[in-house]
Formats: sequence, C-alpha cells, structure tokens
Amino acid sequence: MNWKTRVTDLLGVSYPIIQGGLAHLAYSDLAAAVSNAGGLGQITAMSMDGPDQLRDEIRKVRRMTENPFGVNFAIGQHGRPFEDRVQVAIEEKVPAISVTGGNPKPVLDMVQGKGIKTLVLVAARRQAVKAEELGADAVMVVGHEGGGHLGRDDVGTFVLTPQVVDAVSIPVIASGGIGDGRGWMAALALGAEGIEMGTRFIATKECIHAHESYKRALIEADETSTTVIKRSIKAPARALKNSWTYQIIELEKTNPGYEGLKTYISGEANKKYIYEGADEEGFGWAGQVTSRIHDVPTVEQLFQRMIKEGEQIRTRWSV
Repeated sequence: MNWKTRVTDLLGVSYPIIQGGLAHLAYSDLAAAVSNAGGLGQITAMSMDGPDQLRDEIRKVRRMTENPFGVNFAIGQHGRPFEDRVQVAIEEKVPAISVTGGNPKPVLDMVQGKGIKTLVLVAARRQAVKAEELGADAVMVVGHEGGGHLGRDDVGTFVLTPQVVDAVSIPVIASGGIGDGRGWMAALALGAEGIEMGTRFIATKECIHAHESYKRALIEADETSTTVIKRSIKAPARALKNSWTYQIIELEKTNPGYEGLKTYISGEANKKYIYEGADEEGFGWAGQVTSRIHDVPTVEQLFQRMIKEGEQIRTRWSV
C-alpha cells in the first residue's frame, strides 16, 4: 500500500512514523534502527555531555544508516545552553531537527536557510499556530496521554489533533497514546499525516540504554499505571507510578517549588531508574500507551507489525 503523505515527502522517509526524543535513551543505535525501518529516528542533543558527543553520535548514525534521521532539542530544561549543539547539527548537515519543551524561535532562527527540516512539538492549538508563524515545517501534537512533558491543558490526542489540523496549513503529526497500527490509522483519520511514538520505542531491542526492569515495567503496566508529576511547578509530565513518583506527588502538596523538588525530578533520578532499574531511587517517563505494550520486539518487527495492522484497517475501510 502507498503510505505517502506530506510528512513522508518532507522528511524523505517511507513511513510517516517518527521516534520521539527520549531523554537519556535516544542515541545512535535506536535512531539508526528506526531510520533503517523506514521511519525517522532521532538522537537527543540535550542528553549528550556536550557538542563533541553529539557530533560523534550524528556520525555514528550515518555509519549505520543511509536514510534520513533527526536531532531532538529539548530546550526547556531550566536555561541550559543549546546553541553550541544546534551549531553542530548545522555543521553536520543533519536532515531534520525537532524542538520540544520551550520557545522554538531561537533554534528555528539558527537553522533558517540551512536546508534542515524543522518539527516543533506543541501541546495546544495556539502553540501550533505560533510554530507555523515562526516557520516550522511541521508540528507534532502531543495529547495528555503522552509520556514525559505535556501541555498544561489536559487535552487528549483525540481532541487536540483535529483542532490543530483545522488551525494550521503545515503537516500535523500526532503524538500521545500511539503505539501500534490502530493508533496510527486513528491519527490519519483525525487528519494527521504522521505519528510520533516515544514510549513504544523504549520497549524495543535497539533501545539498549533502557534497563530490562524498565522495559518489563512497561510491559506489565496497564492504562492506570502512569501518573502526572511536576504539576505544582507548571511543568506537568507523565511517568510510571512507583514509590518515587508517590513521594514527588506527596511533596508537591506542600508547594515546595522547583528547588524543593529538584533532587526528586532531576535527570540523575531519571537515569538511576532507566539505566540501573533502581525503582526506589528514581523514575521513568512513560505514556498511557503502556497498556498497549506487550513485548520487546526489534524496531523492524514493530514496523512490520504496524504496517500489517494498518493495511488490514485500510482494507476494511475500502469495503
């Protein structure tokens, strides 16, 4: 079947499936596997130790795939500088970048005219309109079901996606709660022209940095196994429920502010769980799609399964 959309044309990929940034997990192994399977794999710039490591990872991806890939910039991390890493992406002539977690204008301004395709993650219709005004080539719309950082409006993907489709002229990519062919087809029915998946790609063989207990927790989870933390500092984010997130939520009831939460919500606490499986010492990001994750396939196997599901659904639609 023909899977061509404006997203596949824009990115030069076979299937309009994009791998999310995945803090501390999206490195060359996973990115190359997704790109080789026909989607757009990404490495995440702000998880790198510095611009030199980012450059190394970009070059590793190129050694493992001839297909397009992207670099994600999560720029809303308490003022951490990102300009040197964007400059690396420009110098290395990466095919695409995505911007999440903050005002995308500085990044979009830096890459303007450099031949790099730009995707901006948004969690509200107004943000999508602004991203288009700033020159983004496409927007990725994350609903409340998604893992990691979310919008403040608690609007789900099923409602938010068509709202954004109607508000902008650039391609819309749906994100949040999507992990299989059914979710993909639902997104297309809503008017999206592609999907972004984050949590589902953690539970794959090529996500080698994720501890086995993290992957196992994703498989064992159901639709009630995640919770939203960081609401008290107006930065809501969805993670797997465990004793650590329970402590965070209890602490948030006292309105401690960022400084009071810092130790609990830090990247170090995140890495303690996702790298070491330390359930009592950290946390792992995850979306409600955990209820749809039942195994740990290779990325290629996941793609082929999704394509088969999509073809079956499209065949039913044509009857």
